[in-house]
Amino acid sequence: MRRPGGWWRVKSTPEKVETYTRWSFHFFGVIEILALGVTAYGRTGAGLATALCLLVTVHATACMLVSSRALDWTRGRRPQPVRPMWALVVVSAVVSITAVVIAERGPSGEVETAAGSVYGGVLCYAAGVITLGVRGWRRRVAVVGAFAVGAGLLTFPLEMPLLASVVLAGLVMVTGGFLAATSIFSLWLLNAVYALDEAKGTRVRLAVAEERLRFGRDLHDVMGRNLAVIALKSELAVQLSRRGRPEAVEQMIEVQRIAQESQREVRDVVRGYREAALEVELAGARGVLSAAGIVSEVTGETAGLPAEVQSALGWVVREATTNVLRHGDAKKVAVTVRMSEGRVVLTVENDGVAETTGDGPGDSAGTGGPAGTGGSGLSGLRERLSAVDGTLEAGPVGRGVFRLTAEVPLPAAAAGAALGVAS
Repeated sequence: MRRPGGWWRVKSTPEKVETYTRWSFHFFGVIEILALGVTAYGRTGAGLATALCLLVTVHATACMLVSSRALDWTRGRRPQPVRPMWALVVVSAVVSITAVVIAERGPSGEVETAAGSVYGGVLCYAAGVITLGVRGWRRRVAVVGAFAVGAGLLTFPLEMPLLASVVLAGLVMVTGGFLAATSIFSLWLLNAVYALDEAKGTRVRLAVAEERLRFGRDLHDVMGRNLAVIALKSELAVQLSRRGRPEAVEQMIEVQRIAQESQREVRDVVRGYREAALEVELAGARGVLSAAGIVSEVTGETAGLPAEVQSALGWVVREATTNVLRHGDAKKVAVTVRMSEGRVVLTVENDGVAETTGDGPGDSAGTGGPAGTGGSGLSGLRERLSAVDGTLEAGPVGRGVFRLTAEVPLPAAAAGAALGVAS
């Protein structure tokens, strides 16, 4: 069962920023209701105050809907919310005109102040929200300017002085422009976070592609020369055979020798690619994590460890690093190698715990799942460590922290050599 708040922890960083941005826009609607609707109860009678509060609530709800649709449109999930924006314009006009009627025909006094606040406030909020659904600073300035002009024109039925109408229009222009700038900046920040996340994924894929190219170059260097020699000697053997020369047999024996040597060299290349040397894997993990924007700290000495121990621990580092990149949302990864009472202990710790729901297979190493979930990653690592009598433990050790610990016993001679190097 997912713990309370797990829905938030399973989100990636861009998704968290998007959720925060979306609810920030909704919170603007709540502020509108509190600032314009609820405060009317302290300025006029309960009947008129309730009517004004209902009008503001309808307008705030329309603003929330438009801002949410505009955010989805910005992320490319929906078409441009043209109809909802025009609906918001109509709602804003109806609420403003109703507020004007209440201010003109209602009882004199503070009701005019309450209705006037609703009149100007809904136009400011509407101007800030509708700019989310258009692109280009000219169009956005035009939207805010249109609401400001409309605010000034709608004051004529109230027989307000010209200067007061201009001041009101300017107030809507400034306040609506501020709300629009704040909302647009929030969208820009959200798009920037998504762009950085995509760049992070691209850098990780480039690191993997570079490793594949390295493997391809190694194979080319090994096989290119030998295949060229085999082709040349085979052609020579054919020519000698056609002439009935006994040297053709010697050439084919040489071709056989080179082919067998090539097989051994290819096996060595593949073995070197499959077998993980601890020092090489630590350096590779540091580079890949850095490319992904994750801070990595590697401490400890690896010199003097037997080859089979380095290979097993190297696989632990490789698997843990891969799964931190693939599953978690880590900001920092710490890798520690230390000698303790004839054992070498490797610890990989990250702060990117991803919540599990229990619906799928167990977690791999470093994903943030509970210990002993039996995922293929952990099972594979335990099999490799069992070959050198090693053990593996993995699981959360604190709030948002996941630790993977591998221990491998060292032969007496290797333990003494490793301790000598460490000292």
